[in-house]
Amino acid sequence: MQLISSQASPFVRKVRVLLLETDQAADVEEVEAGTTPINTPDHVRAANPTGKIPALIRPDGPALHDSRVITRYLDARAGGAFYPEARIWEVLTLESMADAIMDAAVLITYEGRVRPEEQQSPVWMEAQWGKIRAALDVINARWMSHLAGPLDASHIAVGCALSYLDLRHDARGWRTGVDALAKWHATFEERESMKATA
Repeated sequence: MQLISSQASPFVRKVRVLLLETDQAADVEEVEAGTTPINTPDHVRAANPTGKIPALIRPDGPALHDSRVITRYLDARAGGAFYPEARIWEVLTLESMADAIMDAAVLITYEGRVRPEEQQSPVWMEAQWGKIRAALDVINARWMSHLAGPLDASHIAVGCALSYLDLRHDARGWRTGVDALAKWHATFEERESMKATA
């Protein structure tokens, strides 16, 4: 299999971490793709017509895209431990919230890097940060008991989302007011799969 990827993408990192946690990394060759919302290489568009990454090219079926689809597929291939049926709705909901953090954070990054300065909207960027802040507050207030439980795909998603905030938006100080989440993240980053994909 081939994973269409980018080193800095938090969505790709989710897949990488799950591959390591399920001992499948050797089964996947990574293919680097330099892509932006306005520049999509042909091999990326061939795997995903919307031009987004990651995409997983399989020898026995159509390419899969969207990190949640890919991680679910890879987890099923490895036995299904990261999407446990007993907690499936909680796992999917928390993973969705983490992905929304990543979406908003990536949009802020693109606004500053892709749009000409005179076209950038500080109001729009602050609105994206407001979404991130709201999600962080809710996770810290309502989801810490889940994050304290057995490892699942939502843990990986939250860990990768928070690490991406450190990478691209550290100056905004996401840890302010979410002490429990910040403490959890510091511990989660020590996992070998997180260190290997940093």
